Amino acid sequence: MGSRRDKHSGRGDLVPLAALISREFKNDKVEKPTVRYGSAAQSRKGEDYFLMRSDCQRVPGNQSSSFSVFGIFDGHNGSAAAIFSRDHLLNYVLDAIPHGLDRDEWLHALPRALVAGFVKTDKVFQSKGKTSGTTATFVIVDGWTVTVASVGDSRCILDCPGSGVSVLTVDHRLEENAEERERVTASGGEVGRLSLCGGTEVGPLRCWPGGLCLSRSIGDMDVGEFIVPVPYVKQVKLSSTGGRLIIASDGVWDALSSETAAKCCRGLPAELAARQVVKETLRTNGLKDDTTCIVVDIIPPDNTTTELPPSPSPKKYSKLKAFFSGKQCLWSANKVSKKLSSVGIVEELFEEGSAMLAERLGHDDMGAESNDSLFVCAICQADLAPHEGISVHAGSIFSMSSKPWQGPFLCADCRNKKDAMEGKRPSGVKVV
Repeated sequence: MGSRRDKHSGRGDLVPLAALISREFKNDKVEKPTVRYGSAAQSRKGEDYFLMRSDCQRVPGNQSSSFSVFGIFDGHNGSAAAIFSRDHLLNYVLDAIPHGLDRDEWLHALPRALVAGFVKTDKVFQSKGKTSGTTATFVIVDGWTVTVASVGDSRCILDCPGSGVSVLTVDHRLEENAEERERVTASGGEVGRLSLCGGTEVGPLRCWPGGLCLSRSIGDMDVGEFIVPVPYVKQVKLSSTGGRLIIASDGVWDALSSETAAKCCRGLPAELAARQVVKETLRTNGLKDDTTCIVVDIIPPDNTTTELPPSPSPKKYSKLKAFFSGKQCLWSANKVSKKLSSVGIVEELFEEGSAMLAERLGHDDMGAESNDSLFVCAICQADLAPHEGISVHAGSIFSMSSKPWQGPFLCADCRNKKDAMEGKRPSGVKVV
């Protein structure tokens, strides 16, 4: 307001608060990119499901708070887990975000809410007694900010003009991820190949019991709690040139590299681009698995075309790095953000992949100002009496704090699940 007074000498020039808010909404609407999307799929087993929504709002009834959600759920051992995740994951994530936050605070709280939402989805689905499981690659687009959470081996890539192709997810295949193999064995699981008569080992590395070749998923109650639903989360801010997201199940990625998938559909609008990726997959590998692809174009508001221009050769840029809750992330000032956007850099805001809830749920610094947040389970959002809550840090060697009374807090059921995922008790054994 000081700079505004310098420009205007009389009080009659002051702008009413309502008018300022209206201007902010208008400016936000003008500066927001256009989001166009399309999908394509070919079914072999009928276990792939997907979600596309562009009508979500942070503030109900406020169009300027709109955001879009996209997800791919590749089921196995049946489709029940994929269908349940498609129908419930978004609501569980939104339930974990405190009320009354502005946009920046909402985006800041989103990575932790995604962890809570994934774990709650897994917990509720397993309570139904069904043994199927699913991967989940879940993408939230709010303006220029893209937040991706994933478990399993579905993948999301980003293709940006001027900066090439980058992968926004991590594959949780035991065959390819040494860190996950170490985590599973440390938590009580066994990793090995299928053994035939005579001791011959065949196929990819799997986790036993159960024989799942993934280390993270939703569901899969029959394979042990060390197969965890805690997602890898990455949040980036695109430059003003926009970008294209390609979200697909492993039917695509087993046939095409990230670069090939991006290159084969450049210059096409989103719907045709998704079809082209699936077509190229079938041409390369045939229909060996369910094959699903979503393409999302984030287009600058001054671009009247329906597709992004072909991307030139990628250039290398240095990434800014910082630490939040002991892990890599970045919450930069507006001036820095604008400067980075002007030169075409994709700015990394947050990245975390730990499977330990004490690290992922952090401390209650975001919600500590709200009295009710202290007595709500950080995962399932159940109300807790003051004596019922168990700190997520209590008794954890992974905690960054030696204060077991410090939030966030868990209910007894969610604490039991946390202990099982970390190998502190056998799966299915409840502590009373």
